[in-house]
Formats: sequence, C-alpha cells, structure tokens
Amino acid sequence: MKSERWLAIDTATDSASVAVRAGEQTFARSVRGARQHAAQILPLVQQVLALAQLSLEQIAGVIVGDGPGSFTGLRIGWAAAKGLVHERQLPLITIPSLLAAAHAAGVETVAACYDALRGQVFGAIYGFAVDRVETLVAPALFTIPELATAVPRRPVLAVGDGAERYRDEVLSWTGRAPVGLDALPPLAGSLLALLSYDGARRGMGDPSGAEPVYGRPAEAQVKWEARYGRPLPHSSR
Repeated sequence: MKSERWLAIDTATDSASVAVRAGEQTFARSVRGARQHAAQILPLVQQVLALAQLSLEQIAGVIVGDGPGSFTGLRIGWAAAKGLVHERQLPLITIPSLLAAAHAAGVETVAACYDALRGQVFGAIYGFAVDRVETLVAPALFTIPELATAVPRRPVLAVGDGAERYRDEVLSWTGRAPVGLDALPPLAGSLLALLSYDGARRGMGDPSGAEPVYGRPAEAQVKWEARYGRPLPHSSR
C-alpha cells in the first residue's frame, strides 16, 4: 500500500504531529504541549496540506497513531481523524504510535517507551528490515526491568519520554543513553512511511466505532468503577 496523498496524525504523547506525502516528498509539522493538541491539530492539518499544495479532496485516506499513550491526546487525534474520514468516506488505518517512534530512530532494533506514570511505561520492542517490521514485544504496560526481560534480544536503542524518565535503567539495559521524542522527526512522518511495511498497520472496518488502545483506563473511569463496583458503561478496555 502506497502512502502518496495519505494524511497522518499522531497525538499519543505530549508532541502532536501531522504529515502528508505528495509524490516523493513528506511534509510534516508538530506542536509540543498536550494542552495545545485540541486547538492546534486542525491548523496543523491545514498547514501541511498548504505546504504540499493539496486539498482535503485529494487525500486518499487517513492514518492515525494508535495507543497506548495519553488518554486525552489519543481522543483528540482520533476525533480529528474520524471527522476527516467520515466527511468523504475515506479509509482509516491505525499504526501504533510506539512503532512510529521506533521507526523514527532509524536503527534495526528499538525499544519505544512512553511514560505511563506510577513507575511504568507503555513499552514495545520492534525489529526492522526492508519494508518489514517484526513486533518483538507488543505494546503493553511494563516497568523498564520487565520490558528488558520480555525478550532475549537486546535493542540497539530505547526512545521516548518513558525511556528518558528511567534513563539509568535504560542505560544499564541497552548500553546507550535514551533518545527523547524531541530529538526524533515528527512521528506522523513515520506513520506515513510505515503504511507500506508488512506487519505495521490495522484497518478499521467501521471507523465511526473504532477506538484507540488506551493501555489503561482513564483516572476518572477508575474512580467511577471503584465507587460503583461495575464497569463504566460504553468504556473501552
């Protein structure tokens, strides 16, 4: 599947990014600060389309970064993506944001770690070959020591704000200092590149009912369920 004229959105972390590919060139823009996501995501879409000299009518489909990650951030990105595909009945493809971060690192084997608080990370480990990715450890909640023992193959590098937060543990594990998200290219650009990789994407049969993989329930949901002793209606688990 080619990524020409697909639009990509990633809002799983504190950095939100949007990218579009026109011919052989990728145009991407990002903004940092979770509180900026809701206000800036559609302007970012407009900016990259203007840079690529494209209109929404020329977009073939939308790729959105999947979780786990920021609950609020994911909801904002997915709402924007759903709105764009609904308007023109376009296909929606999801690719893990952790995979995008790993791809952006540009090395063969990468651990991607987003800070999940409570001493944990949303983590995954990926191995890359030409136009193919192997998920060595699927995205889930881990401590760094748990992630380090999840697979015998040691990654070349660990990336993400979670890797930075637990720098000493990561350095002991990989032998290299972690790389933060700010040092990586906008992750939406990696989402576009990964569209053609075997093993990277999942399609949505009904985009209107699709939900991201949040990784864990939101704090408000946890409190509601603890109070009433039952699952929150319409919650995504």
